[in-house]
Amino acid sequence: MIIGVLKETGTENRVAILPAEVVVLKNMGIDVLVENNAGERAFASDLAYRTAGARLVERKEVISEAEMLLSVNPPVEDDINSFKEWQVLCSVLNPVVNSKWIEKARLRGLSVLALDLIPRTTRAQSMDILSSMATVSGYKAVLEAASLLPRFFPMFMSAAGTIKPSRVLILGAGVAGLQAVAIARKLGAIVEVFDVRAAVKEEVKSLGGKFIEVEGAKEDVAAGGYAVEQTEEFKRKQQELIQEHAIASDVVIATAQIPGRKAPVLLLKETVYSMKPGSVIIDLAASSGGNCELTENGKNIIINGVNIIGKSDYPSDMPSDASKMFGCNIINLLKIMVDKNGKLILNMHDEIINGTTVVYGKEYISQRVKQLLNIN
Repeated sequence: MIIGVLKETGTENRVAILPAEVVVLKNMGIDVLVENNAGERAFASDLAYRTAGARLVERKEVISEAEMLLSVNPPVEDDINSFKEWQVLCSVLNPVVNSKWIEKARLRGLSVLALDLIPRTTRAQSMDILSSMATVSGYKAVLEAASLLPRFFPMFMSAAGTIKPSRVLILGAGVAGLQAVAIARKLGAIVEVFDVRAAVKEEVKSLGGKFIEVEGAKEDVAAGGYAVEQTEEFKRKQQELIQEHAIASDVVIATAQIPGRKAPVLLLKETVYSMKPGSVIIDLAASSGGNCELTENGKNIIINGVNIIGKSDYPSDMPSDASKMFGCNIINLLKIMVDKNGKLILNMHDEIINGTTVVYGKEYISQRVKQLLNIN
């Protein structure tokens, strides 16, 4: 099999596969084509790819020769017209946002794997790209908040007096939220956490955070560990508590998202106007609407002295290690899709492959995508 690695477009700095992972693919009996300068922004040179055993070619040659194409984000729509019916595309897809792209790929007869749909099961942990990238986001969000806050994170005692530690409120205790708890505590802040899932309470406490519990949360085992839509009564109680704790906080890091839906609004504008001047809000849910009512995706704005950063693409700001994690996740996925002779086998009876495959043979496969896009 020949795998092709495409160069990312726009502002994306990551690359799907680094030279170290090329070596692994070669050992699996897979030939690798890499688009010229694909790893440049992730600090991986063309020479490093060649040394690892990859062949560096132009984009049109990668698309023309590869059986499977790897990218971080979906290739631009113009590329679809160049793809062949037998080709497999593999990237982070965000099916709701890219539904038209998916339909065009389906009609073209392509097989499309969405790396953000990999089931959250024990067997699939090593392939979970969302968790890997959320780790980067949680880490970077705290560091940016600390650099922007006009106060120290830890407590300081000196001849000039005692500086109180900063208070950090984290909304959502998924992978990004838990990583943010860990880093904020290491920097010496007092950390409080909101999440609708009571199951994460012990994880928050084990990292040194205080779990703020709202009674009456609804959970769904079928949601695969993700948060689910809550009742209006719960939302009202949650809103009151969040406002109370946000006003007392120096930093709010918002990470709460519901797959396939707009992010829940947890910080109202009235809350922001009541926060202390100099406070910082980092909204990691910005690309899906934001947890803060005033968030603008991709922008830093200051409202009443409160700095609001709407940013969902922190992994692109840390491209070396983010690409390393991304590539390792892909390698682990390929290990269940490639036989000992290096041949690709899409076994739709495998729960991981079935759950990750959006379209195959001009049919929608993933039940989750069918549900999100209302396809019968």
